[in-house]
Amino acid sequence: MAYDRQVIAYKNYFLDFYEEQPDNVQAKIEWTLNLIRVTRQVPEKYFKHLEGTKGLYEIRVEVGSNIYRIFSFFDKGNLVVLGNAFQKKSQKTPKQELEKALKIMEEYQNENKK
Repeated sequence: MAYDRQVIAYKNYFLDFYEEQPDNVQAKIEWTLNLIRVTRQVPEKYFKHLEGTKGLYEIRVEVGSNIYRIFSFFDKGNLVVLGNAFQKKSQKTPKQELEKALKIMEEYQNENKK
């Protein structure tokens, strides 16, 4: 099966969060990341561009009544780079998480300028 996208974690931002999650949450995260890999047009329910940002996306994972967000961005067209992640407790995305995601994206881009 040909994958449309490759998904990688940048540094330990995402992995640290992932490893703290219970098995059922990890399984749903894996399922969602796989959906992003193989689905040409991923439904916004799972993968959405964040308005007002240049190229920042959030991967949306729901497990029961818990909502998780993984910030990500594209590199080289079809490479999805995972940044920080958090459990969402309210309707609004916490400003500090968003600022952190933008810093991570900038850090990645600065490191990968060739």
